[in-house]
Amino acid sequence: MFTWDWKKKLIVWGFIFVVSIAAGCFAVLYQTPERTNEIYKAALEDFNKGEYQNSYYLFSKISFISNLKPVAIFHRAECAKMLGDDEAELRQYEFLFNTYPKHKLSIKARYLAAQKIMKDNPQAAQKYFEYITQIAPNTDYAIASEYYLGVIFKNKYQNASAEIKNDIVNYFRQYIKQAPSGRLAINAVNNWLEITDNISQDDYFLMANSCYLLGEYEKAKELLSKTDSPQSWIVDVKNSYALKDYGRVKSLAERGLSEYSSNADEGEIIDVIDIYSSIYGSGNLSAFVTGKGRDYLMYLKCQRTSDKIACYNDLYSKYPNGRFSANALSNIFFSKIKSGDIQTAKKLGKEHLSKFSNTNSAPMVMFWLGKLAERTNDYVEYSNYYRSTIENFPDTYYAYRAYLRLKRMTGPIITSYLNPQPVVYPYNYTKENIIVKLVNLGDYDIINEFAGDDEFIKSWLLYQKGDYSHSMMKARDAMEKIKDKPDKFDLRWRLVYPILFYDEVQKYAGETGNNLPLMLGLIREESYFDPMAKSVVGASGLMQIMPATANEINSKFSLGMNISDALFNPVENIKLGNYYYEFLRKNLEGYDISSVAAYNGGIGSLKNWRTSINYNDTDEFVEQIPYPETKNYVKKVFRSYWNYVRVYSGNS
Repeated sequence: MFTWDWKKKLIVWGFIFVVSIAAGCFAVLYQTPERTNEIYKAALEDFNKGEYQNSYYLFSKISFISNLKPVAIFHRAECAKMLGDDEAELRQYEFLFNTYPKHKLSIKARYLAAQKIMKDNPQAAQKYFEYITQIAPNTDYAIASEYYLGVIFKNKYQNASAEIKNDIVNYFRQYIKQAPSGRLAINAVNNWLEITDNISQDDYFLMANSCYLLGEYEKAKELLSKTDSPQSWIVDVKNSYALKDYGRVKSLAERGLSEYSSNADEGEIIDVIDIYSSIYGSGNLSAFVTGKGRDYLMYLKCQRTSDKIACYNDLYSKYPNGRFSANALSNIFFSKIKSGDIQTAKKLGKEHLSKFSNTNSAPMVMFWLGKLAERTNDYVEYSNYYRSTIENFPDTYYAYRAYLRLKRMTGPIITSYLNPQPVVYPYNYTKENIIVKLVNLGDYDIINEFAGDDEFIKSWLLYQKGDYSHSMMKARDAMEKIKDKPDKFDLRWRLVYPILFYDEVQKYAGETGNNLPLMLGLIREESYFDPMAKSVVGASGLMQIMPATANEINSKFSLGMNISDALFNPVENIKLGNYYYEFLRKNLEGYDISSVAAYNGGIGSLKNWRTSINYNDTDEFVEQIPYPETKNYVKKVFRSYWNYVRVYSGNS
């Protein structure tokens, strides 16, 4: 028998043993955050170098108490995939979604696992796909799961009953409805057509639309022939245009516009009018456009008629709340300014701001109301209008012009100084979260899974991959959707207006006496910083220079370039563009507004406008440039210029 002393000793030794085991487990599980980051970064570097075996091992060393562990498990699956180890890949996916069922990567892991086992274990794959459609119904993974469930059931029931066929077809239908231009849409169409020929006109249209969107025009044509014209005529017009069947475009458009337009979306009606007009002109369409689209036809007429103001008056009186009414009223407003009818102009301007406060023409009207108040020396009124323009539309061309008026600056130059700041992750956080942690570790590819619908994060990821043009476009579109713009210090502005090729632009702008931020703005609008950009007419490179112009500048300034190589060489293209701009500027008395207009419209046209247009100042000149493309170009370039100055030098 054990004495009490022995029992106490056993208890003590037992306690020591348990503590030792616990301490050992803790030592295995615990890592300092610094050590975890060190291991993770090393694993990521090995993965990027193609050393997948070592990366697989290192990712296993990430502590279970770190929020990086689920991501590390996912990366282990990726390593196994690259090594061709299907079993290990599947094992890691299952480990991830079983251990961390609510983690964002778990849905993707389950989806990839289901794809992996579809052939050998369709029953298990079916359960995985069904789980995804139930748990994450609005995700891309759920939409794609609908397609794969259709494939599984199609393979399972080779001689299915009509009822089962309907169930199978519904999976493909749901996929096409939710992702008409998805990468699996054509496969869904083909599978659907293999299952049954008992297909409704609505479903044929659904399939035809997907084929059109994915460029399968001949197949779309075949499917469209089995649809109901009132429903499908717009897609048929677009598809026929893609096939260059212009006779069919004409007959479909004329009939559709006259008979079926009442149930169509106005935007699609405009698309049809544009297609028709590009082939036949819009002149004879008025006989067919009897409902939706008539205001657009009037708007097109106003663009080409000599008596534009009478046309805009007619448009606004007939369609005072239409899609093009704000534009029409702003043109009428400016015509009253030009004719000297200031009281009517003020009345129309205030009406515009009351009715169309968030339209593209609102900043123009607000700015010009300020100029009208300035003419009568009403300091309070014009200051309020100018400040309101800057506050409500801070990133626009008119905010730039309002800034100049407030500061009493007579020329377009604000500053040649910029403090270039790098594009960084577009949000500031007071504490580190998983996205910021992954950013700091440089694990960019995986961040998409955490970004959700945030277009700025997606823009940032494109930027990190060197796709600057698409990054800017995505950020630009995202910023346009924000009604109340963030302040100039917001990091998202750097994505919309990044500074690229700064050293080269600084060098050649300085060499030629050009304004540095203006050259950045010009490059942004010309090519979105894509060195390989080429227009349909042959303008090439960052500054979109025509070969003939490049040869002329090369010779004139003795630059000694091989033009065939120089156009797509970023450094030489920037040099050519700056010397060309210097040539324009020196021939136009140093005026940047005129030089930018000439860069787009040609120096001959610009000199002709300066003598033929009746204007008192720069603002009146810009509003009356007769080429809409050049007028908009000037505003876009100076808008970019203004934002480079605003974001990177502190002006506001």
